[in-house]
Amino acid sequence: MRVWIDQDLCTGDGLCIDHCPDVFVQLEDGIAYVAQDGWPLNDPGGSSSLAVVDPRGEQGVIDAAIACPGECIFIELERASVA
Repeated sequence: MRVWIDQDLCTGDGLCIDHCPDVFVQLEDGIAYVAQDGWPLNDPGGSSSLAVVDPRGEQGVIDAAIACPGECIFIELERASVA
């Protein structure tokens, strides 16, 4: 699973951080960003703003996306390979 935030839609409520602080951070601008290995990915709209989610954090990311009032959290699922 990968996740990103559309900062133009973010309302700055911080609910995502409540649900999954390992994946989401809020910077000085009051807007939420995704983080990878503890570092915020601050490239709004860019491909480097996608964070890979550890399987242990997947439910928290899903819960954050559902709770987000700005509906700005986008989840990309990995495609399963068929052998």
